[in-house]
Amino acid sequence: MTAAMSRPIPRLADAAEAAGVAAFLQRLVRWEKTAAVRLQAGGGALALFARPARFDVLAVRTARLDDPELRLDTTVAAGELLERLDERAGTLPVPAPVTGPPWAGVLPPRGGWQRLGGLPPDAVRSVAAAAVAEFRRRAEVLAPAERTREQLDALADEIWSRPLGRTGLPLRAAHAAYALGFLGGSEPLGLSSAGPWLRLATPLGSVVVRSVRPPGLSVTPA
Repeated sequence: MTAAMSRPIPRLADAAEAAGVAAFLQRLVRWEKTAAVRLQAGGGALALFARPARFDVLAVRTARLDDPELRLDTTVAAGELLERLDERAGTLPVPAPVTGPPWAGVLPPRGGWQRLGGLPPDAVRSVAAAAVAEFRRRAEVLAPAERTREQLDALADEIWSRPLGRTGLPLRAAHAAYALGFLGGSEPLGLSSAGPWLRLATPLGSVVVRSVRPPGLSVTPA
C-alpha cells in the first residue's frame, strides 16, 4: 500500500460544512496561489490553519467531521486540497504534505483562552471597509513613479498596523476577517486572549494575532 493510499480521507459532517471549507480555501488561494494550510483533526472536528498573504495573522476555520476517531496533523497546499474536495460527497482527500512554512510550527494554544468581551460585527465591518477605501484612495493619488510595491507595502503596513479601538487588535485582523468572509451575520464577535495571543472569533472562523501590548478594552462586556 502506498503512502497516498494509506492516508485517511476525512468526511465532513454535512454539505454546509463542505461548502464552508471550500469557501475558505477559495479565498486563501485567491490571495496566494501557493498558500499552505495546516490540518489538525481530532474529536470529530477539523481545524484548518493558514496565514493569508500580506495579512501577518493566522486564520482558523473549523468544520465538523462524521468520524470522531479520526486523527490527523499535516501541512498541505491549499490549492491542491481545494481541488480534491468533493462538496457533494463531503469528502476531503488529503494531498501529500509540503515542507511546512515557519508559521505552521507556531500555532496558538488550544485551551486557556480568556474571553474579554464582544464586538458588534457591523462596526468591525465598517472599520475594515473604511480602511480598505483609505488604502485605495491614497494609492490612487500616488504619482506613477511612487506607486512601487515598496511604497504600497509601506502604506498598507501604516494602515493595517493601527489598533482596532482599544482592543489591542491591529486593523489587519479585522481586514483578514473581512477578506476571508468571516464577518457575515449579526452575532457579536468574541475577543479573547491566551498569553501573548489575541483571537477575534466569529461563527465562520477566527483570526489570531500575537499581541504587542495588553489590550485596553473598549469592547462590550460578554
